[in-house]
Amino acid sequence: MYRRRRLFLGAALLMVIALIAASFALAGAFSGKSDQASSTDGAGATASADPSTQASPSASAPEPTPTPSATPSCNQNLVTVSASTDKAAYGPGENPLLTLKVTNGGTMPCEVNIGTSQMEFLVTSGADRIFSSRDCQAKSEDLVKFIAPGASETANFPWPRNRSVEGCQPVEAKPGGGGAYYIFTAKLGSKASPKAVFQLA
Repeated sequence: MYRRRRLFLGAALLMVIALIAASFALAGAFSGKSDQASSTDGAGATASADPSTQASPSASAPEPTPTPSATPSCNQNLVTVSASTDKAAYGPGENPLLTLKVTNGGTMPCEVNIGTSQMEFLVTSGADRIFSSRDCQAKSEDLVKFIAPGASETANFPWPRNRSVEGCQPVEAKPGGGGAYYIFTAKLGSKASPKAVFQLA
C-alpha cells in the first residue's frame, strides 16, 4: 500500500514537472512570435512614413497642355470694306465723321489687320486729291482683330475739313464749301470700298 502511494506521488510529480516545462516552452515560442511581428510592424510603419520609399502618384506629373489652333488670316476675297459718313450733308463748321468698316464674309472666324499700317481715309473731289489720313500719320501700327463670320469691325476718323499732301507739307488752301460734293473712299491694304458721297456747305 505504501509502495503504491509512493508510485502515485512520483507519477504526479513527473506530470507537474512536465507541465511546467511545457508552459515555459510555449511562453518562449509566443514571446518570439510577438517580437518578430512587432519588429515587422515597425519597419512597415517607417517605410510608409518615409515619402522617399513611396511611388510618386501619376497625378503629380503635369499633363501636356493642348496647343491652341492659330486663327487663320481672313481670305481677302471674302473680306469687304465699306465707307460711310455720319451725315449726308454738313453745315459750315461741321466736321464729317468718316467710318471704315471691314466685314468677314466667310463662314469661318479669321483675323484681319485693321491697324494704321493698313487703313487709309481718302477724300477726293473729282480728280482733286483733297485729303489722306496717311499724309501726316505720326506712326504706322498693326492692329489684328478677330472677326467672326458675318461680323464687322469699324474705325472712325473725324476729318477737320483740311487739305493734306504727301510728306505732310503745310497747305494753306481749304476745301471749298458752298454745297460742293466730296467723295470718301476707305482703304484697307489692297481693298478699297465703294465711294461714299457727302456735301459740304
